Amino acid sequence: MENLNFIDPLLHGITPEKTNNKIPNLSAKQLACAGVSSLIVGAVLKKAGQNKAAALIGGLALPFLASAAYKQFTKVSKAKKELTDSSGIEYNH
Repeated sequence: MENLNFIDPLLHGITPEKTNNKIPNLSAKQLACAGVSSLIVGAVLKKAGQNKAAALIGGLALPFLASAAYKQFTKVSKAKKELTDSSGIEYNH
């Protein structure tokens, strides 16, 4: 018989790889460092007289810091929720 693997590759466990649209999963610490550094770079640019560039770079600080705070908050709340939730099985002896 012929090799019919080309008909449906998903049946044979072959999955396409997405190499061109990979989004890095940044940690909360990395996002916080990016936010603080963009604030510092924005301040330095403003002192140097580059007001438009300073506004652009400094404007990125708030989204970075907000994303870092959200990631950390969800991580902490998920850990607390796992501690307090039960499995639904109650043992009454």
